[in-house]
Amino acid sequence: MQFTDLNLSAEVLRAIEEMGYKEPTMIQEKSIPVLLEGKDVIGRSNTGTGKTAAFGIPAIERISRDDRKNVQVLIMCPTRELAMQACTEIERYSKFMPWVKPAAVYGGASIERQISALKRGANIVVGTPGRLIDHIERRTLKLDTLRTIILDEADEMLNMGFREDIEKILEKVPEERQTVLFSATMPPAIMAISKKYLTEPEHVKVDTAQRTVESIEQYFYEVPSGRKLDALVLLLSMYEPKLSMIFCNTKRMVDELTEALTAKGFKASGIHGDMKQVARTQVMDRFKSGKTPILIATDVAARGIDVDDIDAVFNYDIPQDNEYYIHRIGRTGRAGKKGVAFTFTSGRKQFYEMRDIQNFTKAIISQKSLPSAEDIKSKKLDNFAEKLNKVIGEDKHIDYIDMVNTLTADGLSAETLAAALLSMQLNKEIKNIPVIEMSKSKPEYERHAKPTSKGCKLMLDVGRLQRIAPNFVLGALVEATGLTGKSFGKIDIFDKHTTVEIPESEKENILMAMHDSKINGLHVSAQLIEGTASTGRNDNHYRDNSRKSFKPRGDKFNNSRVKKPYKGR
Repeated sequence: MQFTDLNLSAEVLRAIEEMGYKEPTMIQEKSIPVLLEGKDVIGRSNTGTGKTAAFGIPAIERISRDDRKNVQVLIMCPTRELAMQACTEIERYSKFMPWVKPAAVYGGASIERQISALKRGANIVVGTPGRLIDHIERRTLKLDTLRTIILDEADEMLNMGFREDIEKILEKVPEERQTVLFSATMPPAIMAISKKYLTEPEHVKVDTAQRTVESIEQYFYEVPSGRKLDALVLLLSMYEPKLSMIFCNTKRMVDELTEALTAKGFKASGIHGDMKQVARTQVMDRFKSGKTPILIATDVAARGIDVDDIDAVFNYDIPQDNEYYIHRIGRTGRAGKKGVAFTFTSGRKQFYEMRDIQNFTKAIISQKSLPSAEDIKSKKLDNFAEKLNKVIGEDKHIDYIDMVNTLTADGLSAETLAAALLSMQLNKEIKNIPVIEMSKSKPEYERHAKPTSKGCKLMLDVGRLQRIAPNFVLGALVEATGLTGKSFGKIDIFDKHTTVEIPESEKENILMAMHDSKINGLHVSAQLIEGTASTGRNDNHYRDNSRKSFKPRGDKFNNSRVKKPYKGR
């Protein structure tokens, strides 16, 4: 189907053609005809499927040319970014329709400027629920003439606590109106709102899995939680995406990862809900222009970020919901381009969560080994050779021939000169590449190494006085390292420290994984103890009536009898 088959006005078709679009996406193809008829609609679709145009184009078409000053369409969005993005999209589609006047209103920006924009006669208003209510109560936004109300990302608005605001607005709009609701998921609260406020709605659904994975290669890497930063550096160095997004589950992790990547020489910025609007806008402008090619974000802050040229998405933290995975990877592989999505998992639990995501999306998500320093060096050499051939082909090297002749006349060979230049170019880029030794024989979640018989132990600086129990320690070790419970031997708990028998072959990985980790909510530090010598501590050994020490048996750690000891950061 073409856009010309959708009974759109000449002005809209001209704008669409100028934007380079010919064929509508599935959600646009299904939604636009129904919305043009004025019916209520419940649309189920995700970010990246073109739903802004799916409801925005019909909204534009329904604006009366004879009423340019009164609000005819109201669009509610969960975040400032999404409101701004939707308003910008509507401006693009209505470029040749001067009677369409959109305005965006949202918190964190000057309300006086928004009042001025509304007074000038906006007939499409896009905004966040809280700021919309502010304007309604100030009577700077009047809804008496409203013909269409649209709830975009309705599930996310509910997750953010906007249900009361949404219903308050819905109760103030005219009864005779078109109501449109778009949501990625349909929880009971959404169904309750649709039942109360929509009239005989048409249901439009896009197959989530098919629509979001067609052009996206998807991989996951089993990495100890303490080495995820190094793994990220390896992938960024290997693939060198021009624009990439990295998703974290918490605002704190966004800040920490932004600082860590910046310290390693990457141009990265973070964005989350605690940032002021001015700062968020600056971050987005630098990202869209490519000045800061790496954007680190939480799921909520990423709503409304609509950039077509994102090459790669990284799930630094595994998503807390299967739907979030689809939202995240949908940032890449857009506008007919290819994209790639990488996910880090740590431990058995997250491996199975990844498998659940694969079943949910019906996608192929391949497990892959991290690139080595040699892989990265080889890739950079190939890229350099390609650039070199391009320079030669365009005769951009001619100005430097005399300099080369001077150097070779002094006794340097052409081979020595070329090798020195390669060394200067590449050594800077690869000198800080981290090394992560991973088992290649089995996936990390299946790895099982026997505790050493030579007395290799890990000592942790928490013990009985901090209310540490054996299952807390074992849980933290399994979660952080990706090893099974069988891999660890006897756990001895003293007053102020704990020792654990660990496999000799994995001692460095375990030490790194446990660096700055948490056990039962406490930050711990770790060190290795070689041999069977005493720890030199005077602590009293922790003993109880049932056993002198704890030794894990098989995989019983994974049974339900074990309390939830550790969830990581």
